[in-house]
Amino acid sequence: MADALTVELVAADRMVWSGEATMVKAKTVDGDIGVLRGHAPVLSVLSEAIVEITAEGGHTTFAVTDGGFLSVANDRVSILAERVELATEVDVDEARAELEAAKAGHLTEGSDQERAIRLAEARIRLVERDTSSS
Repeated sequence: MADALTVELVAADRMVWSGEATMVKAKTVDGDIGVLRGHAPVLSVLSEAIVEITAEGGHTTFAVTDGGFLSVANDRVSILAERVELATEVDVDEARAELEAAKAGHLTEGSDQERAIRLAEARIRLVERDTSSS
């Protein structure tokens, strides 16, 4: 459709979501970004956080990425990450265990433990958001 964004959410091992959307929200290392039709070109590094894709018809898909990149150009949005999980794919018990294990370590700014905490927290928020909207 001419009034929509073409969106691809891609993990290293698979195409997670592809289609037409009216809006995409994500968190970059510089802050939150919302993309609508006509958005200026952007290339950003993603943070470990939730990505929200509002498809044509109003259905919203929520996923979590372990970082990666967001590219916007000519009403095309590409989100590329090593690991992407949809809300229905997240094991909340596993995410809570990962969070506790990461918190048990000694954190330093920018450490892998800090990234692990952000990712586990995002996975838990994703599941909580998905179950509260059901």
